[in-house]
Amino acid sequence: MDLTLLEYVVYLGASVVLTVWVGRTLHRNGRRFLVEVMAEEALADSVNHLLLVGFYLVNIGVAALLVNAAGELGTPAAVVRTLATQLGIVLLVLGGMHFTNLFVLQRLRHSSQIRAYANWYYAQGPGKGLAQGTGAAASR
Repeated sequence: MDLTLLEYVVYLGASVVLTVWVGRTLHRNGRRFLVEVMAEEALADSVNHLLLVGFYLVNIGVAALLVNAAGELGTPAAVVRTLATQLGIVLLVLGGMHFTNLFVLQRLRHSSQIRAYANWYYAQGPGKGLAQGTGAAASR
């Protein structure tokens, strides 16, 4: 068997397995976070599914493009070196997308917490959102 073909098969197989494993893990464990951020559970599930599809598309697309990064594969050592480099790039892209998603979702969570606090505060009515009888205004 040609070493280049072997490298392609191993690399693409490992890339797809890693991408699917990370995507499913994020999808399963990220649901609670999205449900907290969004008001509706159905909306959170839809966004979670869309994030998963986008995650798969980007990462498998990057993996497919990196097939072309293989140089001359005359020895088994060159195959291992090329596989390690390509899979390392795929893993960095997976990690980068994960942290980007976390950052964006944390910002959404922070915004929803501020909105919830503002709704609670204004629902208290005039002067009831602050503690009565404390501070400089109460001593006058």
